[in-house]
Amino acid sequence: MESAPRQGDEGAPDAWIEFEPSVLDALQGVEHGDRLVILTWLDRADRAVLTVHPRGEISRPLAGVFSTRSHHRPNPIGLHPVRVLEIAGARMKVSNLEAINGTPVVDIKPVLEGEISER
Repeated sequence: MESAPRQGDEGAPDAWIEFEPSVLDALQGVEHGDRLVILTWLDRADRAVLTVHPRGEISRPLAGVFSTRSHHRPNPIGLHPVRVLEIAGARMKVSNLEAINGTPVVDIKPVLEGEISER
């Protein structure tokens, strides 16, 4: 299996996302420089894995996947904070996409400024 790129803050590469023609209108308002969260379906993940050695380092104790960035998890949804670098027709170039070529994009959402308030 192809290895996933490093996490965004560790040098994940810039990448192109290709859109189906039927959803191109959904890109209206997205511009160069925008910060987005890309949601992906990690289709090559093992959904039965519930514990992992963080970063695959056997010397580290097992941890539940919900406390790690492992792609193996019961519902393998990836969240990727990126910045829009370019939009060209049905393609959008983004920074720091931590995904393998061909990974399905589920949704794209703008990053909302501000913090989550505590209740």
